[in-house]
Amino acid sequence: MTAQRIYDTVADDFSRVNDLIIQRLSSDVPLVEKIAQHIIESGGKRLRPLLVLLSSRAAGYSKDEHLKLAVVIEFLHTATLLHDDVVDTSDMRRGRSTANANWGNAPSVLVGDFLYARAFEMMVELTSLPIMEILSHATAVIAQGEVMQLMNVKNPDLTEDQYMTVIHNKTAMLFEAASHSGAILANASDAQEQALKNYGKHLGLAFQLVDDVLDYRGDAETMGKNVGDDLAEGKTTLPLIHAMTNSSEADRQLIRQAIRKGGLGNLPKVLELVEASGALEYTMERARAEASKASDTLNALPDSPHKEALELLTQVAVARVS
Repeated sequence: MTAQRIYDTVADDFSRVNDLIIQRLSSDVPLVEKIAQHIIESGGKRLRPLLVLLSSRAAGYSKDEHLKLAVVIEFLHTATLLHDDVVDTSDMRRGRSTANANWGNAPSVLVGDFLYARAFEMMVELTSLPIMEILSHATAVIAQGEVMQLMNVKNPDLTEDQYMTVIHNKTAMLFEAASHSGAILANASDAQEQALKNYGKHLGLAFQLVDDVLDYRGDAETMGKNVGDDLAEGKTTLPLIHAMTNSSEADRQLIRQAIRKGGLGNLPKVLELVEASGALEYTMERARAEASKASDTLNALPDSPHKEALELLTQVAVARVS
């Protein structure tokens, strides 16, 4: 089963989710629709709504409310992207110019707010307090994760444990909320609910760790972003943390200076040190370990094509190149 066949497992659901996204983006303010559609249609994998569909179906759900839940998750994710690009002053995402590059910071932030509000409107329509609790908590945790990351820009003293906390909060938390809320919607057993919650958490960590590697080893055209963007923004990711721990004092100081300074002036040398220290393979090992943990949680679910797709998604997570 290829990555595309994972999506094919819920092809009808996925198509209906895309239709519902367009329907619920409607606004009396044309610029709101234009900016929201720009980022919604910018070529993302829709992984988080995919998790809602697969998780709920794997737990035995047979109704249609999971479509609405998937759209809620996608709107929450899109809102964070709009805000992140403003905070990071990014001008490219997924190979396209960002909303803030096209329309400015203020409209991007405000449309992000609109998407949060629309997500919470739809959340209320689900009439599930447990789901509202999961998603409202996740939204708060993600915001805190973004602030933590912002506080640590150009900080070469970030530890590995601290970094794992940051990426859990800013990235893995929404994966976790997607699979967990899907289980709740399906009225899963306590064991299955906990399993799917943990599945999303570990899968999200694996995805972020692979992203960390691709930032130093990926292809700009394939990724839709430039190699070394994290370093340019002064972000201390796991490859840099490991490289600093396993380099000579002189090389460690060079990496620290590159983080503090930001930009790409030292990128060729930093790339060399990251490769030589084994930092990228170490980060991939951590990603594979998280993917394995995600896979192990699925033992709590009955066999089904949806469970098989969740299992294969853990393999795709660490085999991808973008």
